[in-house]
Amino acid sequence: MMPRWKGKGSQAKANADPMSKIVSQLQSSLIQSETRGLLSSCSVLVEVDAELADLLNRSCFGRPRITAQEDKEWFQLDMEEAFYLCFSLKCLKVIGEDGYIKSNEELWDYLKSKKPVFPVSYKVYSHLRHKNWVVRSGLQYGVDFVAYRHHPALVHSEYAVLVLSEGDNDLNGRLRVWSDVHCTVRLCGSVAKTLLTVIVNGNNQGANSPSCLEHYTVEEQTITRWNPER
Repeated sequence: MMPRWKGKGSQAKANADPMSKIVSQLQSSLIQSETRGLLSSCSVLVEVDAELADLLNRSCFGRPRITAQEDKEWFQLDMEEAFYLCFSLKCLKVIGEDGYIKSNEELWDYLKSKKPVFPVSYKVYSHLRHKNWVVRSGLQYGVDFVAYRHHPALVHSEYAVLVLSEGDNDLNGRLRVWSDVHCTVRLCGSVAKTLLTVIVNGNNQGANSPSCLEHYTVEEQTITRWNPER
């Protein structure tokens, strides 16, 4: 499936300002400002100024939250987004409810307690982000994530992503029978997306600490309907 750009000139804008460059700018800015996030249940809240808000918007991390403050904005980061900035990009610190900065291991344990499949879903999120895809929640399409080539303002999402784990211990429990595959592919086709399954193999490493991610491997598979008329 070819990317579906939104309007004339969108592809040129994306090429002129690649996502890798924007994310790098965000990383530098967060480090320089020593930004702290506040852990709030299943998300992390970050207070930012106008410059950081613009970079977060352009790099597609989090969503703005409306407040009464005029000079500050709050962004709400999902679990995978927050841990990616903390662990992979090393540009964000997260403060727990006790007022202390959480280590990567402490944050990892907390997020696992809130979402048992977090180690697997994070591996897929970081895998796609490292490839410079924009990754957003796929809840509205019945999948884990949707992946864009660039900012959603410039291009429609190309892939509907399902996260699966290798073996019989798959916590997601999806695509086990043909009818599941058929329904999911039909849904993706109706919204002009290709179904991408990303299967994570833990290689018997467990998930006691984020260091296990180094040993996890992923396998990508696209599933599409066969049309004999094409």
